[in-house]
Amino acid sequence: MIQGIEFNSLSTHTDERGFFREILRNTDDIFKGGFGQISHSIVLQDVIKAWHYHKYQTQWNYVVDGLIKVVLHDLRKDSLTFGETVEFLAGDYQEPIIYCFPAGVAHGYKCLSGPMNIIYITSGIYDPAEEGRIEHNTDLIKYNWLDKRIK
Repeated sequence: MIQGIEFNSLSTHTDERGFFREILRNTDDIFKGGFGQISHSIVLQDVIKAWHYHKYQTQWNYVVDGLIKVVLHDLRKDSLTFGETVEFLAGDYQEPIIYCFPAGVAHGYKCLSGPMNIIYITSGIYDPAEEGRIEHNTDLIKYNWLDKRIK
């Protein structure tokens, strides 16, 4: 696992009307990075959104519906897990989670079943100077987005 990545399992309360799920409280241990902004994105099936990273911000993601393969890669040279990559599924038919990653961790995902709705929270507000982007097929991060397996 990459240093600084956290997962929080979410409780779902179901009855004949549907369900209720708390996603994040400001008192949760996973939320120590603080609050800056909440955003919502819809992503169509087979779309790849990668690679993106923050220089200073922490980010929390929650998939409302749809299914994505999430891939995180540690770009932090001073990290014990520098250069490591982790992947997992999030969304429909998976354990409901919110996942968190710190600044310096490149993140991306591929929508396997969509459209997919994702809510993400960042510890700061949108600032293009604070963000970095890397092409999805870069040699810097050796990852094959066309591989359907989860490693």
